[in-house]
Amino acid sequence: MSGKKADPDFIDNLSLKDKNENIALKDILKSVDTKEDQLKIVVASPFNVYYDSYAFSISAVNETGPFDILPKHHNFICLLKPCDIAIRTTTGQIQNISINGGLMHVKSDQVNVFLDI
Repeated sequence: MSGKKADPDFIDNLSLKDKNENIALKDILKSVDTKEDQLKIVVASPFNVYYDSYAFSISAVNETGPFDILPKHHNFICLLKPCDIAIRTTTGQIQNISINGGLMHVKSDQVNVFLDI
């Protein structure tokens, strides 16, 4: 390490634009760290778990067509049609799971997808 000490007034020495970007970045990291804007998703059949982790969204198809579930969604239950479920993970990747139908239950940022029922 160099002999320089950290400047305790670092934020105060930034320009207004830099301060706003730094504050915005802290807010983003805080929400990701606290899982505040994420869903807990479980996709499972009686003998297999296909996904069990946090994610930003999940997309599927029901009788009325394609739909997305995002954090803070109202309570929701539906039958799923055969489709590819798309899960947008916290790493920014999209994980697709092909299904022949199932049941989706959404409550309090928890999404359960039951397959082969």
